[in-house]
Amino acid sequence: MTTPFFQPNANIVKPYALMDLDDTLFQTQRKIDAWDLPTTEPEQLVCATVNKQDEPLSFMSQRQAALFNWLLASTELVVVTARDRSEIKRVKLPFDSWQVLTHGAIILSKDGKLQAQWQQHMHDQLAPLQNKLNQLSQVFANYSKSDGSQLVFTPHIDSFHNGSVDAELTIYLAIKHAHKNHQALIDLAEKLPTLIRDFDQDFYVHVNANNLAILPRAVHKHHAVKFLLDHHLDSQRPSFGFGDSLADLPFLQLLDWYGMPNHGQLHSELQSQLQPL
Repeated sequence: MTTPFFQPNANIVKPYALMDLDDTLFQTQRKIDAWDLPTTEPEQLVCATVNKQDEPLSFMSQRQAALFNWLLASTELVVVTARDRSEIKRVKLPFDSWQVLTHGAIILSKDGKLQAQWQQHMHDQLAPLQNKLNQLSQVFANYSKSDGSQLVFTPHIDSFHNGSVDAELTIYLAIKHAHKNHQALIDLAEKLPTLIRDFDQDFYVHVNANNLAILPRAVHKHHAVKFLLDHHLDSQRPSFGFGDSLADLPFLQLLDWYGMPNHGQLHSELQSQLQPL
């Protein structure tokens, strides 16, 4: 059998683009200034998200907006984000394919409905951990008071279908520092395994900038993306993606190609491993 040579074909097969959002496609003004991003003059910024008061919060540079527009036209864009179902509504960008939300605990189909099989799976994984998550919640409520309320603690809760009953379950716990003290969050992360029994067996910790997340091991972007690749995405179509954090790397490694913006946690980690030219 003779292997044919490549022949250009005008019938384009759209690849899947599996994309993290915050700090990959847009970011706050504070990070724009810190990273000194190009094409971010005030008159060139494009609003990408709003806060709870419906005020502009995160922005795209002209380059990021051009990239996003190209992705919309040339790929099937699959959102893969830590944002939950409430937070994703504050992203003012058009999405029309699958959405992986809440670090992978939630999968929304193209029509915006919860993926039933995944919802049942996550219910079965999260339900046994509710007591431990409640214990941790109480610990942090007390810790915040003793710390002078410098820690801002938020439990992320959603509804999961179990047979004929919807159950409200805590998915993960998020902590920010009121004054963006990154070292304080790192110090707290080191203490976490001492707070409850078998912490490392049931949970992992992700720290990125002013965000500390305590997540059940069953909750990960990697697990949700693998489910989509195995059961819903066309294996004949190529896939690629981008993410900015170390937590994105496991899901990116499932794809045919992956990359990162030239700023953020993943980029900094790679730079630290490379010898300067």
